[in-house]
Amino acid sequence: MSMARAEADATERNTVGTMTWVDVMAHPQLQDLPFKIELNRWGRIEMSPASNQRGKVQMDVGAELRQRPGGQVIAECSIQTADGVRVADVAWISDARLAEMGQVTPFPRAPEVCVEIMSPGNSWAAMHIKAGLYLEAGAEEVWIQKLDGQRTVIKPPTG
Repeated sequence: MSMARAEADATERNTVGTMTWVDVMAHPQLQDLPFKIELNRWGRIEMSPASNQRGKVQMDVGAELRQRPGGQVIAECSIQTADGVRVADVAWISDARLAEMGQVTPFPRAPEVCVEIMSPGNSWAAMHIKAGLYLEAGAEEVWIQKLDGQRTVIKPPTG
């Protein structure tokens, strides 16, 4: 294959089917889906199915985070990461950080606490990669919450 053809193929792969978060939010066929949508670094949609049990755990975690003073709880919080737009199941953001970023979607910086609800189809490896993306984007801690109530808290390495 010629170099020109290889470059044309690469350009096509990088433009066909790619979306921005604004495109996803505005697309009529992507509204009210029964699963969570995220964008990877190439603008491709990734989806995860949701269950009622998962939704209950998500609300329980949100209620717990709501007890923290000086901030807000956000469900399905979209965050720009090094690997595209990721959506924390629940997040706690300080009033100061929220004032700094305003109502922009996705947030260019992660809220202080990002929570992922681990469904049976999730792997620990995938959860740790996501936690690393949130920490890299500015989160101070990431909770990986299992459906059975077990929780792992991940914080950035210290000094």
